[in-house]
Amino acid sequence: MSVKPGKARKLNYMSQLSVDTGDHVITDIKAYHADKRDNQYLPDTVGRLRSRLNLFGLLWRNCVADTGYSSGENYAFLEQINLVSFIPPHGTYKGGPNGFVHDLDQDHYVCPEGEIIPFKKVFNDYKTGRLKKEYRGSTYQCRDCPIKKSCLGKTAKEKKFSVTYFKAEYERNIARVESNRGRYMKGKRQSTVEPVFGTLTQFMGLRKINTIGIKQANKVMHLSAIAYNLKKYLKFVQKLTKSEGKALGVLFFEIMALYKATNFHLSVSKLR
Repeated sequence: MSVKPGKARKLNYMSQLSVDTGDHVITDIKAYHADKRDNQYLPDTVGRLRSRLNLFGLLWRNCVADTGYSSGENYAFLEQINLVSFIPPHGTYKGGPNGFVHDLDQDHYVCPEGEIIPFKKVFNDYKTGRLKKEYRGSTYQCRDCPIKKSCLGKTAKEKKFSVTYFKAEYERNIARVESNRGRYMKGKRQSTVEPVFGTLTQFMGLRKINTIGIKQANKVMHLSAIAYNLKKYLKFVQKLTKSEGKALGVLFFEIMALYKATNFHLSVSKLR
């Protein structure tokens, strides 16, 4: 059962696919149930694709995806296997309260008034299912603070907030996404990866699955991907044939030109 804001709840299959940004070729596709988020399927897709590329001696360096695949766990996972991520963070990400400075060595925050807000514990947020770190000050620190109302609100007596456990991984990824190379990668994703899924749904029969069971749905998705890649292959072969024919034609004219130049040189020599 898939649930999406602004759309009716219904039974769906989720198609996770990966595309080579160089030649628009589908490198992996698989059917999943649509009751989870995209980012929960990224490690499975990456593991399967990476072993396949290694088998054919292909080196994979960059992982480009949209915001739906953003999570601290994914950033950490990709770093561990030496893949460089270019995945924009989701809008709910916050690296800490405004005006608070994070001390990496001591792992505590310093508030605008100079008070230290220490780290307390790591916990699992039951709402999002993600690991977070809790930072909490004491009552006496905030009791006579001049910005107490704006900082704590009406009911709180001490400063307390949580930050994602993978803050460092988020910040490294954000720096890459906001760089010139990150903007280039975003353009590559929008021009090469996203149109592929539209082609599969509009022209390759993936708008609706008319089979029963996820195994059969997986077969349908694979057949659609095969058809898509075959069309790409035929265009490549046709282009290669044309380029080879053009190359042969150029070579023929060069030989003829050389032959004429040689004959001209010989005839001039005879006249002399």
